[in-house]
Amino acid sequence: MKSLINLFAMLFILNSYAQQSLKYQMPSDEILELADVELAPGVQIDSKGDHMVLLYRNQYKSIQELSETEMRLAGLRINPVTNIGSRTNYITNIKVKKIEDKDATQVMGLPDNARLSGFSWSPDESKIACLNTTATGVEVWVLDVATAKVTKLTDATVNANMGSTINWFKDNKSLLVKMLPADRKALINTASAVPTGPTVSVSDGAKAQNRTYQDLLKTPNDEFNFEQLARSEIKKVSIDGNIEDYLPADMYRGISFSPDGNYVMITRIMRPFSYIVPYSRFPNESNMYSASGKKIKTVNEVPLDEVRPKGFMSTRMGKRNMTWRGDRSATLVWAEALDNGDPEVKVDYRDVVYELNAPFDGKQKEILKTKQRFSGIQWGDDNHAIAYDYWWNTRNLKTYLFNPSNGEAKIISDRNYQDVYSDPGNFVNSKNEYGRYSLTMNGDKVYLMGDGYSKEGQFPFIDEYNIKTGKTKRLYQSEYTDKLESLYSAIDMKKGEILVRIESKKEYPNYYIRNIKKNNLTAITEFENPFKSLEEVDKRVISYKREDGLDLDGTLYLPLDYEEGKKYPMILWAYPREYKDKSSASQSTSNPNEFVYPYWGSPIYWVTKGYVVLDDAAFPIVGEGDEEPNDSFRTQLVANGKAAIDAVDNLGYIDREKVAVGGHSYGAFMTANLLSHSDLFAAGIARSGAYNRTLTPFGFQSEERSYWEAPEIYYNMSPFMHADKMKTPLLLIHGVADNNSGTYPLQSERYFNALKGLGAPVRLVMLPKESHGYRAKESIMHMLWEQDQWLDKHVKNKTKKEEKIQKEETIKN
Repeated sequence: MKSLINLFAMLFILNSYAQQSLKYQMPSDEILELADVELAPGVQIDSKGDHMVLLYRNQYKSIQELSETEMRLAGLRINPVTNIGSRTNYITNIKVKKIEDKDATQVMGLPDNARLSGFSWSPDESKIACLNTTATGVEVWVLDVATAKVTKLTDATVNANMGSTINWFKDNKSLLVKMLPADRKALINTASAVPTGPTVSVSDGAKAQNRTYQDLLKTPNDEFNFEQLARSEIKKVSIDGNIEDYLPADMYRGISFSPDGNYVMITRIMRPFSYIVPYSRFPNESNMYSASGKKIKTVNEVPLDEVRPKGFMSTRMGKRNMTWRGDRSATLVWAEALDNGDPEVKVDYRDVVYELNAPFDGKQKEILKTKQRFSGIQWGDDNHAIAYDYWWNTRNLKTYLFNPSNGEAKIISDRNYQDVYSDPGNFVNSKNEYGRYSLTMNGDKVYLMGDGYSKEGQFPFIDEYNIKTGKTKRLYQSEYTDKLESLYSAIDMKKGEILVRIESKKEYPNYYIRNIKKNNLTAITEFENPFKSLEEVDKRVISYKREDGLDLDGTLYLPLDYEEGKKYPMILWAYPREYKDKSSASQSTSNPNEFVYPYWGSPIYWVTKGYVVLDDAAFPIVGEGDEEPNDSFRTQLVANGKAAIDAVDNLGYIDREKVAVGGHSYGAFMTANLLSHSDLFAAGIARSGAYNRTLTPFGFQSEERSYWEAPEIYYNMSPFMHADKMKTPLLLIHGVADNNSGTYPLQSERYFNALKGLGAPVRLVMLPKESHGYRAKESIMHMLWEQDQWLDKHVKNKTKKEEKIQKEETIKN
């Protein structure tokens, strides 16, 4: 008995050593100088190009902010104290300026410690309404753009939990606002609540093959809390501060005014709730009201949407995608499935589109049928509109030019949407008489704006398309070979004025007005480069081939202290992508002229620490014809990795015995597989990944087949199942509050336990409060420190003894 007690004591001691209590660490000065900088503001410009609004925010949240009270219910993450999403990004300062002015004006009257969100321009674009989150709740404020002053409209009693919180009336003088109901009941503390009975879930035999959603309802107490947090009263709030009752308390979701402002469609959530799907698939009802708040008619009723046919292209029956026709005063438009929502059903047309005019008591009119799943319409006028459908399984996208008056339609583009070289661009929109964005039309001419990817490089363009003849004429194409010009929006096509953003490797992105008719360029921002230490980094896009001849590329950075002839360690960072054809998989979207911008998850920091970095390395997984990409996932993964290392090694830059691989999410999954099934790498970094695919049995990433249809795929692709093959040092990092479908924190915890039990060198770092992407400054700085320490130990300073052990273990396996 005594020896057994001693054994338990020894195991406890060992476990104590294994579990390190570590305070947040800061990375080295070289990394910190790049990671802790002030961001340039976000930019919003009114549709006429008269005024610019500059929105400033902190680069990171604090761990204290992430530690605020949070409830995770039905796919939402809510702060029940403030009644807004607990992960909301906040703006902390605003400036405005006329486009022609050199300097921006500081907005006056902003609240102390401003946390602004939900920006909404008034119909005439003279004002912007927004939300401000205080310690106790959410307020509505409004900015007068011309005077650069803000005014507070409400107390901190707004309910922003369900979105669609503030909506402008057509008169520019009032808003519909969701407010906390007077009869809200106290929320239940589910952690301390005494259960009244078990939770029971029932299946009636219908197949419900849903993704592995997180943050779902789990108990009757969750249902109660969700209902209380979802309920709002809708008030009419005037910009002079007057508040009137509009609609009584209910679980309101979407609010949408008609283009003429005379009607408003309001959607409310209904019971029963679900424990297997998020709130977006709960029963809901859409009702039409007059602008004064009088109910006119129920226009849509949607039952609980738990059960759908199998496949990514499945959908529910009934009216869906219900919205307003943007070129009419008050016409509803929606789609309905013609194949029972089942992609396995063979039909000539998958969907039909209907419209119904106000006052919504007439007969619906069919205006279009689509061969694939309907995905949207850009409205022009009574006789012209552009519609889109797509089919994921074939990566096909069709574009229709159709006449809404008589339903005549023709397909003007039929293409593989992964084929970026053939992308004709997006049709240009502008505000119409109703203040809605619709097709910019000049007689029979419309316009297309494209990214301009090609074999020769990236050259964004603007085309003129004649809808009568079907002919295209190029109006403008960027000619930069040393810069990247991004075409953001058309301010005035008649004048030829386009909002563009221009950057280069060393030149921080700034905004300009380009006149394509006068061929001139006017700068409207002068943002400073906050990453001065990277100005001299050698950046290039390298192209190389996989062993099967597939063209690949990646963005290569040489270390800042690079010396010709010296061999350096390398970090390879990537994310696999699935394709249905080799031609699309081999196309390049990397641009060597993009500004060198290290964000929180980037590997670029390590050029300051003596590493070569191959970022965004192409990792295509191709499955042509009847073959699915995942049928040969591991083989292609290793071939991609080998091709990348060979390419950089052939350039003479690296010590190929000192190469690390890393990735986030599916890139983490990639990393674990590469380390398990190859001897290419010295170490790996895997952040927020999934490693056991049997925990996501109804499909994952781009895999449609369930575990029971393809068990060998799930087994072969799961690093967890091959943990006994892993001998390469692996750093696992995961957010404790990960909400991404499939990447439960449990994935990293169980994988770590398996690797540790089998003697693999592994370190698991669980970041408190963090979701799938990391937000707190403390977390991100510590993550950078962890990665730096890991790379230093297992890559840069890797010993010959470690190399020998790894090679022996690889041969043994």
